[in-house]
Amino acid sequence: MSPRRPSSPPTAAPASARAADAPGLPPGLTAGRNGSAGRPGSPGRPKPPRHLADLGLPERRAAVAELGERPFRADQLSRQYFTRLADDPGEMTDLPQSSRQELADALLPRLLTAERELACDDGTTRKTLWRTFDGAYIESVLMRYPGRVTMCVSSQAGCGMACPFCATGQAGLTRNLSTAEIVEQVVAGARALARGQVPGGPGRVSNVVFMGMGEPLANYRSVVQALRRLTEPAPAGLGISARGVTVSTVGLVPAIGRLAAEGLPVTLAVSLHAPDDEARDELVPVNRRWKVAEVLDAAWRYADVTGRRVSIEYALIRDVNDQAWRADLLGGLLAGHLAHVNLIPLNPTPGSRWTASRPAAQDEFVAGLEAHGVPVTVRDTRGREIDGACGQLAASSGGPTPLDPPHALRAPRGYIADTPAARRAQGPDSLDR
Repeated sequence: MSPRRPSSPPTAAPASARAADAPGLPPGLTAGRNGSAGRPGSPGRPKPPRHLADLGLPERRAAVAELGERPFRADQLSRQYFTRLADDPGEMTDLPQSSRQELADALLPRLLTAERELACDDGTTRKTLWRTFDGAYIESVLMRYPGRVTMCVSSQAGCGMACPFCATGQAGLTRNLSTAEIVEQVVAGARALARGQVPGGPGRVSNVVFMGMGEPLANYRSVVQALRRLTEPAPAGLGISARGVTVSTVGLVPAIGRLAAEGLPVTLAVSLHAPDDEARDELVPVNRRWKVAEVLDAAWRYADVTGRRVSIEYALIRDVNDQAWRADLLGGLLAGHLAHVNLIPLNPTPGSRWTASRPAAQDEFVAGLEAHGVPVTVRDTRGREIDGACGQLAASSGGPTPLDPPHALRAPRGYIADTPAARRAQGPDSLDR
């Protein structure tokens, strides 16, 4: 006897007001190693040296005055860093020769050292493994496309969100990055472009995505300050359009609300990866604290406040979250909202059984979303040859390897989607062994 179709598909629990004052993360998620909060300079961890990019323009002027220089020197130094992209005090010829080194030592200390650089796509995709001042490792990726250049940056060394398919999530959280450590990743990419070190001739960074290592909204203060440095015009910052900046989150609901109130019209990207709580509890453990409905409600409020379309990030994992019935459920949740789905063919991590969906399953998933009128694209999969997924290069340098999935994720009992292919797909899911 065939299973009876329920009167309506299963949905996530309704949103509740408790998300607004959530005290912490659910069991199993880590704030930082050794129980620390993961902040730069938290107890037992040295603080990154003060950098010009950590400071607003008035604070820079005050810092310069403390060194016995006239405050306008801060504006000159800021233009050297953000506009001329200078990293050699000898090149800063608008500053007095007698003051250049002292100002650079005080406000432009070296924060990141390139330990390893890999390139693919004829050199237009470049991934850098950076060592921070205290020996932590982070990664950034520069991707040059016709007409634009995107920098993918890290906001934390490691990550405490523990998503099982993510190399960074399996490494755990070392610490938050400072504002300047985040900004420096973009400036380093801009410097390489300006100096013609990337094929295609001199260029500039047009887009920044906070989709590298870490959960950006778990490092809220540093990330928001970095957003201001990236988008403020010179001499305060780099002058990148806020519309070219995307902040990704696994769904920290209170922080999404705070970000909406910052007056920064950046794009919000929600790493959803499943439309149902059963699957998302497994794939994105923070879902045990803030359910799918709560996360999407926060995203729609963000769109209402900013007028910016929300990007729904969805990593397609073979036989785990790529079923046609899940596309149907996701389409129903998103239809009529200011949203766009970015499907991501999984970039497998070494030692894991997670792998990308079959092309036929991917095509059917796309069709399922389009049937609901939901705009969808499949992300260009750059960087496979250079350990492109965030955390892979750091893991290959001695970090932990990802874990295997505990089990496949099954459809809720009795649910049958509207498509014939989805009906045929019902039954126990399995992972390739």
